[in-house]
Amino acid sequence: MNRLVHLGGMLVSMILLSACNSSHGQPKADSEVLAPSQILDFATLYGQNCAACHGAQGKGGAAIALADPVYLAIVDERTLHNVTSSGVRGTSMPAFAQSAGGMLTDQQIDVIARGIFSHWARNGILDGSNPPSYSAKTSGNASRGQLVYGTYCASCHGSQGQGGPKGSSIINDSFLALVSDQCLRTIVITGRPELGAPDWRGNLPGKPMSDQEITDVVAWLESHRVQNPGQPYSASRYAQY
Repeated sequence: MNRLVHLGGMLVSMILLSACNSSHGQPKADSEVLAPSQILDFATLYGQNCAACHGAQGKGGAAIALADPVYLAIVDERTLHNVTSSGVRGTSMPAFAQSAGGMLTDQQIDVIARGIFSHWARNGILDGSNPPSYSAKTSGNASRGQLVYGTYCASCHGSQGQGGPKGSSIINDSFLALVSDQCLRTIVITGRPELGAPDWRGNLPGKPMSDQEITDVVAWLESHRVQNPGQPYSASRYAQY
């Protein structure tokens, strides 16, 4: 009996000592919540800041797919960093850097830009294809661009860009108000693979678009911009009210 009492006493003592070694209510080292500016995990940063427009896992949404290897083959990391940091004025792409009014630190933007390339780029994806440049090298000609459009784009987007059986309107004034000239060029080059739209090599099988043709068709699209996009009736009529 004494032996049982002794063992019981030892057990109670061990429990008490264990309780004394831990502070009630004190969080564990790995349970501390990070401040927003301290988050450096790519998946978290992308999910919180990019996925709403560019889609989960970069697969595209309201904006282009960032997980498109063709896109990542024509754009460089510095350009992607700058766009993320400063946004694109006059479009739906906001600035994310704190220095430009956003919420992210420069280090967090570095994580996003590097992570997009490390997760989704594919080396050699455009080998042997003579890809066009990311930015236009020359001025575009809208008249030539209309002819280019008829050759490469009309079968999907309609004879005048108003939309067709396989594609939406690309001269819609609200659409053109939400995208930059560079975004138009990017879409012509990379297509929208998540929507079934081919890149510059697939509009006309066996005949990829040239760099100048891309520049010209973008000039034709730009020519459809209006001063007051989305206005349901003319300014003169509006002035009557």
